[in-house]
Amino acid sequence: MAETEHPTLKGIRSTVLGIFISLGLAIIKGVTGILGNSYALIADAIESTADVFTSGILLIGLKTSLKPPDKEHPYGHGKAESLAALVIALGLLGAAGIIIAESIRNITTPHKNPAAYTLIVLVIVIIIKEVLSRYVTKVGEEINSHGVKADAFHHRSDAITSAAAFIGISIALIGGNGYQNADDYAALIASTIILINAYLIARPAIDDLMDASPDEKMVDNIKQLASSVDGVIEIEKTYIRKSGSTFLVDIHVVVMGTLSVADGHKIAHDVKDAIIDTEPRVKDVLVHVEPHAF
Repeated sequence: MAETEHPTLKGIRSTVLGIFISLGLAIIKGVTGILGNSYALIADAIESTADVFTSGILLIGLKTSLKPPDKEHPYGHGKAESLAALVIALGLLGAAGIIIAESIRNITTPHKNPAAYTLIVLVIVIIIKEVLSRYVTKVGEEINSHGVKADAFHHRSDAITSAAAFIGISIALIGGNGYQNADDYAALIASTIILINAYLIARPAIDDLMDASPDEKMVDNIKQLASSVDGVIEIEKTYIRKSGSTFLVDIHVVVMGTLSVADGHKIAHDVKDAIIDTEPRVKDVLVHVEPHAF
């Protein structure tokens, strides 16, 4: 029987693809922005460069999360992925800060209108980045990875900044003299969108690092699976926390107090097997057996 591929490997492949695409687009946008006199396009190049950096951080986080448990990390290294997602959010904040500062500087500094051919580059960039974002989002949902989803958010924010640049440059070209700063204002608007994306990425990453409980649907499903095991009278406590793309479960089940230790131990194993065999997202289950109070 062929060995099942670890879901995180899909995330690693999508991340590597994103790095190469973002690097190529950053070079194209940077050169076109300089030659075409468009700071909005240069700001877009900064965003793509940030994509390369943060995707590299995510790649390290994903690879680290695959390491097996060791003496110093008995629960594994899954949190590395959430930490990488938080770094991505901070990277977005930094990129937005640079864009805001440079946009304000360019607004107060007279400059020429951008070249018309910059619009062609932006259309190509928007299409490529949106397609990439949807692909990476699909992978992130398949493997339940906030880090990979964060990477997809980053690609989408790049597409959004490109769209904002397209609108700004179009206004500048149509309006002519007096509208030269339109693409700079577009870069400011794009930076606001980037800041919002940074928040949307950081929040679930922080929840993971703080061991926040997953959605109630998953908790209820785990309880139902445990309750269906012969010998389980009721479920006393259920704690679930996310580690990388998987979950760790601590559950307290109530059994008859007159059972032998061996029988109680068997029920605990049955509960663990029932959860892991039915819920593929669960990596491990710790079952605590409580005696029923008469």
